[in-house]
Amino acid sequence: MGTVLFLFFSVYLASDVQYSLKEAQKVFQIIEDIQIAQMNGRMITERIVLSESELNSYIAYRIETEKEEVMKELSLKLFEGNRIEGKILIDLRGQNLPKFLRPEMNLFFAAKLKILNDKVRLVDRKMFLEGQRIQPMVIDVIIEIASRMQNEEPSSMGDWYDLPYGIKNIKTQQGKAMFYFSKRKKSP
Repeated sequence: MGTVLFLFFSVYLASDVQYSLKEAQKVFQIIEDIQIAQMNGRMITERIVLSESELNSYIAYRIETEKEEVMKELSLKLFEGNRIEGKILIDLRGQNLPKFLRPEMNLFFAAKLKILNDKVRLVDRKMFLEGQRIQPMVIDVIIEIASRMQNEEPSSMGDWYDLPYGIKNIKTQQGKAMFYFSKRKKSP
C-alpha cells in the first residue's frame, strides 16, 4: 500500500489542476434535473454514474468559480469497494499557524466511504501531509483554522455528513462513482 500511495502522490505533485468545462456542465445539468424532479415529487432515475474525470471536473470548477478561500484543489481517484484516494491543496496564508503547519500544504489521503442513514463519512483513513504520514487530529487542526477563517462551525474528518441532492447511497468502482436515489412515483 505504501508504494501505491507514494506513486499516487508523485503523480499528483507533478500535475496541475485541469478540468473539462463540458464535463462540469454535464454534472450541473444532472443535479438540476434531479432537483426539478424532486420538487415535482418524482425521481427521473434511480442511479447516476459519473466518471472520475467528470467528478473531478465538477469539483475543480466549483472551487474555481466559488473562489474557495482554503481548499484550492481537490482531486479524487476512485477504486472498487468505496475506496478513494485524493489530494487537497490547502492555502492558509495570512493565518496564525502552529509551527508544524506551513501556509500552503498538500494533503494526500486514502480512505473508504461509509454510508449510513443518508449520511457519509471517511473511515480507514490514511493521511499524509507533504508526503509524511500524519494522524487525523492534525487535519482537525487545519479544519479548525479554516472554519475560523470562514466564520463556520468547526467539524472533524471523522464526522458524518449529509448526502446531497437526495442521494441515498454511493458506490465506487475503478474510475467511476454510482450515486443512488430513492425511486419516487409521480404524485397524483
